[in-house]
Amino acid sequence: MNDATLTRIAEALERLAPAPAPAPSFSEADAYIWHTGPDRLEPVPKVNRVDLDRLVGIDRARDTLLANTLQFARGHAANNALLWGARGMGKSSLVKAAHAEAVAQGLPLVLVEIAREDLSSVGRLLNVLGATSDRRFLLFADDLSFSHDDTQYKSLKAVLDGGVAGRPDNVILYATSNRRHLMPRDMIENERSTAIHPGEAVEEKVSLSDRFGLWLGFHPCAQDEYLEMIRGYCDAAGLKIDPDTLQAEAIEWQATRGARSGRVAWQFFTDLAGRHGLSL
Repeated sequence: MNDATLTRIAEALERLAPAPAPAPSFSEADAYIWHTGPDRLEPVPKVNRVDLDRLVGIDRARDTLLANTLQFARGHAANNALLWGARGMGKSSLVKAAHAEAVAQGLPLVLVEIAREDLSSVGRLLNVLGATSDRRFLLFADDLSFSHDDTQYKSLKAVLDGGVAGRPDNVILYATSNRRHLMPRDMIENERSTAIHPGEAVEEKVSLSDRFGLWLGFHPCAQDEYLEMIRGYCDAAGLKIDPDTLQAEAIEWQATRGARSGRVAWQFFTDLAGRHGLSL
């Protein structure tokens, strides 16, 4: 086999499994998205987020997560956190807002988002982040859930308290999910009814959520909280509108959606701002 043939084989193999991109300096942005094929961290110049003081109706969760985030960013002990519960109630927004507050205080905290389908590569990501000594990293897995035949959750255990290596000291994990145990209730119940050792089967499924030190629950908001969110958005934008008109339109909007949540409140405000000639 001549040199030209060996070169072609090497080039073909490189195309199939490209070399990972070098780790960034983490000076060009405060947030990154992890991609695979090849492994790389893509900087996010501007994070899509809501100001911390605009998150209404989740005061306890806000204060708890912010305190935990600032502890970690300052180099102190802190817990991994699972934010679970009703959709649209600010779980993801709270994570991004807490990170923004840490950055605003001049703390070296970098947000790194990883998609659920890339969890199998989390070990490689931890190697990259753990080798960066001058930054601390908030690893963010948004809208996390697993089906009955999904084994990706086993990869995530390495980030938490399991495994020989565990996670680097400069990395913490925040995850959001609509499910408290990250898996459907009917799947857990099915394990109880069909497994030879039902207790062991269920323990295997729920042990992942047990590894989070903080569990923060988010519940559907009451009408007063929903209206307070909208009034807060209007005040922050300087939008003046008759209170009775605002309340009537906001209630009509949530009735057409069949739900009340922070997301619905923001969607109503976006429509309202557009009708009044404002840009967000």
